[in-house]
Amino acid sequence: MIDPQKLADRFPGDFVFGVATAAFQIEGASRTDGRKPSIWDAFANMPGRVFGRHNGDVACDHYNRLDDDLDLIRDMGVSAYRFSIAWPRIFPDGTGPLNEKGLDFYDRLVDGCKARGIKTFATLYHWDLPLLLAGDGGWTARSTAYAFQRYARTVMARLGDRLDSVATFNEPWCSVWLSHLYGVHAPGERNLDAALHALHYTNLAHGLGMDAIRSEAPNVPAGIVLNAHRIVPDSESDADRAAAERALSFHNGVFFGPCINGAYPEDFMAALGDRMPKIEVGDMAAISQKMDWWGLNYYTPMRVKDDPAPDAVFPAVQGAPFVSDVITDIGWEVFPQALPDLIGELYARYDLPPCYITENGACYNMEVEGGEVDDQPRLDYYAQHLDAAADAITKGYPLHGYFAWSLMDNFEWAEGYRMRFGLVHVDYETQVRTVKKSGKWYRELAGAFPRGNHKAG
Repeated sequence: MIDPQKLADRFPGDFVFGVATAAFQIEGASRTDGRKPSIWDAFANMPGRVFGRHNGDVACDHYNRLDDDLDLIRDMGVSAYRFSIAWPRIFPDGTGPLNEKGLDFYDRLVDGCKARGIKTFATLYHWDLPLLLAGDGGWTARSTAYAFQRYARTVMARLGDRLDSVATFNEPWCSVWLSHLYGVHAPGERNLDAALHALHYTNLAHGLGMDAIRSEAPNVPAGIVLNAHRIVPDSESDADRAAAERALSFHNGVFFGPCINGAYPEDFMAALGDRMPKIEVGDMAAISQKMDWWGLNYYTPMRVKDDPAPDAVFPAVQGAPFVSDVITDIGWEVFPQALPDLIGELYARYDLPPCYITENGACYNMEVEGGEVDDQPRLDYYAQHLDAAADAITKGYPLHGYFAWSLMDNFEWAEGYRMRFGLVHVDYETQVRTVKKSGKWYRELAGAFPRGNHKAG
């Protein structure tokens, strides 16, 4: 369904259409106004970690172009902006002295959104841990969870009166498994024991962060953003189906289980519980306190098959071949049906609050030609996935909003600047922004909302 007006008719009139970014990926100004390095600054400057040794020193120069970029968001026709706050700007050492200039920047950001009629959806942690905390063990140390609680309390005391929504964490799967087990993201660990410690202390930090939000800004809707995986077995064999169930526990259950049910999955604990850090009295109650909403980041399904090797460690799965022959430039399979399937599966398994799709989008690397960027494949991706999201609403799932990833091309983590997800093209030499074909299409769709009192049936 390509026609944005016809697609708009499939959504409730109060549905939120927004765009999303993250601090480290766009802000730049890595040494400005008291900011000190994060683990990503260190990681990016190590040979062999990030493509081309690209770093976040300049990125999209958003820190210095704030008003122009907020005008860009307003002109995109969206009603909401999802952004993250950089912990190293607030407490440059992770703990210790507060940096007022860092808070001042986010004051300007939030006030600028309000002045333009844009709702603010803040994320407290999008992977940029202050580097000095790594010296204490980073996320493998329990103390980091308490440092996060103080940071969260400070931010909410300052900004909570003007935020429309807040998330504690973005995609802890990445900052736990991808960062501590697979070594792809900062700090680049490849150690299961380190990852298991990071898992529990990140979950604990979410719970302590929820405490901080409730104490300082009890009226701000609070939740967490999870990149839940739609896990599909390679075959209907008993071995592959069992493998998919184990993968669900490992990739989804270790976050949803503690947050929603106050417990880690039984099969996960049976296999790896003896390697987990000590779970203190009160930890699970803190982690599982009620949330107002949760965010789903979805891009592509995960296909798995059983790993029969006798020494295979839980979840003992291997990757399986793609089914679709449509692949984005970053190498991800395009399979829109997995989105409503995933939403249905998660609501069947867990007693979840309302949901926002907090990230969805596609990497295609078209450049500017004749003043235009013809990224039709990205437009197709958005149209197909929004149509699939509308299917989920039709089935009665409480889906309240959708944020396109991303507003603009940016630092794509280990891929550096070679992979582009933006609705807006960024020329990194000149910092010129060019709205792509997909961005113009999304503007037409988002501009249709809010629309009357129409509600989904």
